Parts: sequence; C-alpha cells; structure tokens
Amino acid sequence: MSDRATTPAPDGSGPAQLPDAARPIAAGYAFTGPALDLGALLWDGVCHPEAQVRVPLPMLNRHGLVAGATGTGKTKTLQLIAEQLSAQGVPVFLADVKGDLSGIARPGQGGDRVGTRAAQTGQSWSAEGFPVEFLALGGIGHGVPVRATVTSFGPVLLSKVLGLNRTQEQSLGLIFHYADTKGLELIDLKDLRAVVAFLTSDEGKPELKGIGGLSTATAGVILRSLTAFEAQGMADFFGEPEFDTADLLRLAPDGRGLVSVLELPGVQDKPQLFSTFLMWLLADLFHDLPEVGDTDKPKLVFFFDEAHLLFHGASAAFLDAITQTVRLIRSKGVGVFFVTQTPKDVPSDVLGQLGNRVQHALRAFTPDDQKALKATVQTFPDSPYDLEEVLTGLGTGEAVITVLSENGAPTPVAATRLRAPESLMGPLDAAELDRAVRESPLHGRYAQAVDRESAYERLTAAQARTPAEPPGTKRKKAPAEEPSLVEQVVGSGMFRSLARSVGTQLGREITRSLFGTARRGR
Repeated sequence: MSDRATTPAPDGSGPAQLPDAARPIAAGYAFTGPALDLGALLWDGVCHPEAQVRVPLPMLNRHGLVAGATGTGKTKTLQLIAEQLSAQGVPVFLADVKGDLSGIARPGQGGDRVGTRAAQTGQSWSAEGFPVEFLALGGIGHGVPVRATVTSFGPVLLSKVLGLNRTQEQSLGLIFHYADTKGLELIDLKDLRAVVAFLTSDEGKPELKGIGGLSTATAGVILRSLTAFEAQGMADFFGEPEFDTADLLRLAPDGRGLVSVLELPGVQDKPQLFSTFLMWLLADLFHDLPEVGDTDKPKLVFFFDEAHLLFHGASAAFLDAITQTVRLIRSKGVGVFFVTQTPKDVPSDVLGQLGNRVQHALRAFTPDDQKALKATVQTFPDSPYDLEEVLTGLGTGEAVITVLSENGAPTPVAATRLRAPESLMGPLDAAELDRAVRESPLHGRYAQAVDRESAYERLTAAQARTPAEPPGTKRKKAPAEEPSLVEQVVGSGMFRSLARSVGTQLGREITRSLFGTARRGR
C-alpha cells in the first residue's frame, strides 16, 4: 500500500498525490497557533491545497524580505499579507510607490481567475475591504499630509536626501548641534538656510570657532543643495504640523488593524526623498516605542517598498544605523519587511536580520542576472528543490518561501502558489481617494500647514534691529562680555524653547537617535 497522501487535483482532473519528498516540507508549516495563510505547496508543478504554507503571527516582528523581478506579483503579496494582518488586529504601514495599493479599502471583484486561484490554493475567497488611512508626503498627491520638522529629521537623514558627502554631513551635524544648543528651532528649510547663512557671516563665524568651525566652501555646498532641493518642490515635506508616528498604531472601531497607505506616485522621481522619509518614520517609531519583547502579535508591520533606493550610495555610518534600528526595533513589537528585486539589493548585515522570506521569480537573461540568481539561491537553506530552476520557472503569484516557525527555527523552503487578495486588486479613482482623505479623523489635524516663528524669523528680526554701518566704517572691538547676536535672541523675551517637543529646558541640546533624529515626547 502506498504511503502517499491523496487529494483531489485542484483542476478536478483526478487525484493529486503529495510525494514523500514534499511531506517534510508540508509538516514544517503545520503550526498550532495563529498564523497567516500565504498559499499552497507546489511540487513538480502541481499545487497541493492540503499542504498550506503559513507564517506564524508572533514571528512577523522578526522582519522579512519580499523580492522578485518586476511583474512577478510582489505588490499582490503585500496586499495579501496586509489584509490578514489587519483582520488579526495588527496595524500595517504600506508604501505605495506605484499607486496601486489603494484598492485595499474596497472589496475585490470575483471572477474566473480569482475562483481558479482560490480552488487551487484551498482558499475560501470572499470579497472584503479593509480600514485604510491614506497619507501623502507633504500633501503631494491624495492623502493626509505627512511632514517632518528639519530638527526632527536630523542631519544624517537630511544629508542622505541632499546627497552630501561625509565631510559635509559632519558639518551639517555641527550646524544642528549649534541650533540645538542655542534654542534655534529648525522647522522648515528656510530656518536651516538662515542658520547656515548666519554662521558664515562676520558676526556668526566666531560662534563655531571653538568646535571646528564651518568652512565657507562647505556652507556653500549645503546652501546650493538646499536651493536645488526647494526648486524641485520639496520644501513642502518639511514643516508643521509634524506627523505623529503613533497615528500608525491605531485600530479601527471593529478591532481590525488600520492599514496606513502612504501614496507616493507624486514623488516617484524623488526616490532618495521617499526612501529616506520612510526611514525617518521607522526611526521615529524606534525611539518612541517602549520595549515589549516577544508578543502574541506585532504592534505594527512596516513594509519598506523599493528598499534598494534606501541603501544606494549610503555611507557606512548610515548603513550601521539602519542595521541597528532593524535589529533593535523587533523588541518594540515592530516588524519590517523590505521589498525589492533581489536580496543583493539589501546589505548582508541587514539581510541577516530578516527571518521571513518570500522570493518571487527571478529572470536570468544576462550574465549579471545569472550571478544575481546564484547569489539568491545561496541565501536559502538547503532544499530538495533545484532552486535555480524553480526561481526562473515560477509564474506570477508564485514564490519560494521560508519563514520562522513558532519556536524561531527556519521552516523548509517551500515553492508556493499564493492566495488571491480579497480586496480590490487595483487603485481607487481620484475622487474616491479625495473623499476618503477629507473624511479621515487626521485631516483636521494635519491638512493645513502652519508656519510659526522659528529660527528664520528670529534671526531676521535680530538682524533688523542691528544698525547698518556706513561703508568704510571700521568695526570697533566689542567688549568681551558683549553677547553675540544669537545670544541676544536667546535671551530675549520673545524666545521660547525647542523644548516644546523634547521636554528639555531652554538651551539644552536635543537628545538624538542613531540617525540624528530628535526624540519627541508623546
């Protein structure tokens, strides 16, 4: 008598048998606790719906990678995982680079293709929409505006956005240090420009003399970079009201997790900006959330799309900070999934932190493609599959998967036909998006930009009070006890500290995180 398991073939043509070699793979996904259902096991091109491939819910804060060539189904995989997380009461953050994830808010449309996929994977498919909050960087596009103050963003991330080198980044850090210690609030880009201009003026140069100074050439590079950045329409991303990342952790009234979709089509041509802004959101969560250790389910799962853009051209210090953030944020209940084309897009130190892997098809048309394919295969555990052959032969909506089991051990590699999302697999129209944004409880809090008094206004006012000297006038040496311009500003009655957001006294430097981002009280 055969010891093979027999089940009906998904196409109804006859019995499908689960081969002996596939049984240990299927057994590796037989979890007892809550889990997300990803799809059904593939073996020799046959789909076995009785062998479900799943990922334990508590393991989703152990991070992950969704990779694959363009058009292989990565976006639908994000949608599938996000739906099930929301249904289990876990908030989700999705970066929607192409603008096709907004449909998660509306029930999907059935049909022959969806019905066939559901039958093949053993899925009881039903159309369902999920609670969604639409966000947009700086309000460019359809969404509640997401802004950050320059102070909160910090010098390290801002240097990445501006394309500064290591020396210029260090000088920018010095400028932030000075603004912090003097209580000069850097809210928007004109505040930063005003402080840089002051520190290179005759009156301002002595301010940094004791801590290294700021060269005119470096200040010129920073100012030109800021001008070019603003000319591209990027000034709207910096300012107030600043987005509170705690708003990403909300639940809907029915207990489902809120899916925050950051609409990015309007800034597709600014990849450095949106990838670095995503890192700011993650860094802000990192230093605001308390330690919780291992939990029954994550507090938030954060999907970082087009992840290769974050790492491209990054300094060693920047990569170290990303690695530390990814390593440590797990204990705060946040899972991070990087979404990109090949694992080699992610540095090895970061890749080593990612316990869950969904690898869609890879193409091997060129020698470089072949090299990337071999490198990808080497990142997987040993497997009875010929992974080079499988990875190049996967169809759309199929992937090679390995996750962490309930005891934290890697599961066997499983070729999988993924389930179909239950929400709409396509974008909402602009009118519906705008209506959803206007009805959002966050709209009243963040929609209208505010430009309050900060470094630019204070330095401008102080300079206006300084009498202009006639041409050719020789400047008298000031008494040693005479305060500098900024000290006069700081000492004036109109100056009230940066401590509004950090809970410190006037003049004390902001506490900063790994990325130089400012901590904020909640």
